[in-house]
Amino acid sequence: MRKRKVLVTGLNGSVGTVLRPALEKRYLLSSLSRRGVSGLRDRHNFLGDIAELKEIRPAFSGVDSVVHLAATGGINSPRGTSKAFEDLLPTNVVGTYNVFEAAVEAGVRRLVFASTGATVRGYEKSSPYRELVGGAHKKVPGTFPRLNVDVQPRPMSFYGVTKLFGETLGRYYAETTDLSVICLRIGSIPSNNWPQKARSRAIFLSHRDLTDLVVRSIEAPVEVHFDIFYGVSDNARGYRDLSHAREVLGYIPRDDSENTSRGKHVDPS
Repeated sequence: MRKRKVLVTGLNGSVGTVLRPALEKRYLLSSLSRRGVSGLRDRHNFLGDIAELKEIRPAFSGVDSVVHLAATGGINSPRGTSKAFEDLLPTNVVGTYNVFEAAVEAGVRRLVFASTGATVRGYEKSSPYRELVGGAHKKVPGTFPRLNVDVQPRPMSFYGVTKLFGETLGRYYAETTDLSVICLRIGSIPSNNWPQKARSRAIFLSHRDLTDLVVRSIEAPVEVHFDIFYGVSDNARGYRDLSHAREVLGYIPRDDSENTSRGKHVDPS
């Protein structure tokens, strides 16, 4: 059986590094980056700046699925999510457009877009979400409404705004082309797989749950032409609803921030 050809942008970033072992084992993996990724053969190691459409087109030829991770301004960036809009524009806006456009031109069937929970971070100013991320758990009621993907976005940074642009762009391409787009609002992924702060525990996504969610997104049925899902583990102190991902993708996370253990990423089986 022919292996699915998967192109990943940002494979050498924090999320890509976690995903790479499982994706490399499961698919015919290629990378698109400015500096290249060690350990990949030249024919799978495409160089180019996603802000330049002409540079990146060759990477998409013959590809079945794209996982678009490349971005600036995330939690692991030098200035976190507080970067100015002009610093985000080349990669998160122009670059994201170019990745979608190149995928459509090449006839790619599915694009998985790494969005972010920063699109709804404004809810953390309101109770009980404020108490959850602040560690005041005794003030949180026993039951409360978790946020589903249909709530109004409430970004608190230009980074979150640019990711909402990516989601809307994905909706546009799904409506006007044959490209299927799945957007994942990814939470906090500590490099050591161990959330320490209260907010990190509320939005934690373990390495193996991340890998499982991305694989399920790549391999989702063709009927899933466009959708948005939260990317978090099954956190007892979380506030982002996973029922939609469970129903559509069959995503059932195996970890939560209260009982996870330190460890490396795990290939789902």
